[in-house]
Formats: sequence, C-alpha cells, structure tokens
Amino acid sequence: MRDPVAGVSALQWSITAMSDTTDRLPRVRTADQPRAFAVIGEAVWWVTIVDATLVRHHPDEYDALMAGQPPAERQRIEGTLAGLRFVRNRMGHEVDHVDFVRANPSRAGTSDDRITAWTWKSLPEPALDLLLPRGQAWEMTRYRAYQAQLAGHTIGEVFGRATAFLHLTAASATPGTDARPPVAR
Repeated sequence: MRDPVAGVSALQWSITAMSDTTDRLPRVRTADQPRAFAVIGEAVWWVTIVDATLVRHHPDEYDALMAGQPPAERQRIEGTLAGLRFVRNRMGHEVDHVDFVRANPSRAGTSDDRITAWTWKSLPEPALDLLLPRGQAWEMTRYRAYQAQLAGHTIGEVFGRATAFLHLTAASATPGTDARPPVAR
C-alpha cells in the first residue's frame, strides 16, 4: 500500500533538492568550469526526478496544469522537460557534459560571467541502432524536443521554465509545498 504522507514528504524533499540546486546556477561563475558542469548535471537530474515523480504520483494535477497552459507555452514546457530527459539519459554515457553546453565568452563581473548565460548546443542525431524500434522512437522524440526547446537557449531560461512549472504543479498537488518562483534566470 502506498503511504500518502511519505509520498508528500518525498516530493517536498525532492522539490527542495531541485530548488537548492537550480538556485546555485546563477552563483556559479564561468571560470569554474568543473563546478559549472557538475551543477548543471545535478540540476538536470533533480528536474527530471521531480517531473517523473509528479507525472507518476500526481497525474491529475500535472495534466490539469499542463492543459491550462496556452498551446504555445504548453509545447515549450513539454518540450523542455522532454529535452532535459534526453540530456539525463545521455549525459555521462554516450555524451560528455561539455558536448551539451556551450560556455559563452564572458566579461568578469557581468551577468554574462554566470553559467546561466551559457547555451545548450545543437547536437547531431544520436545513433540508435542498438535500441528496439519503440526505444528508437522514444529517444528520437526526446532528441527533437531537445533540439527545439534547449538547443540555442540559455541554461537559465531552460531551468527557469522547467522549475516554474514543476513548483506550480507540486504546490497544486501537495498543499504547503514551496511554490516560490525559481531563481535560475
């Protein structure tokens, strides 16, 4: 039997971990690239964990909030979350962190000196020969979402869009969940 109190607690804990990680993004400077890639990878992980938790355990609230979005915004949110799942599934296995993100030249002391100004790179189609047809279709859908909603967009924009929706959904699903707007812009 599922324990609803434990589920709410786990979701709140995950939201807190996601927020703590994405709140660190604007504080990381471009000069500290090892830390920058580590924080980006951690943010990808937490955003996709929270998204999966909400989809599986709070599907009615998730679907209602998604359906309430204007069509273009819904497409951006769905594509952003699917694109981040693509990153999560490939990062560290087939592709290295640096292959996903373009570290923009920066000027020390400006907002460009933050990793939130970095952009996601466009990627070539992944080799999917080893996957079954269903897996190939799944991966290509996420790849196309990555290309449409992440490639060419900044780290701050992508994580800001994803976390704003996830905070809103978590607040709807579990009263008392922190629904503050994300910082990572």
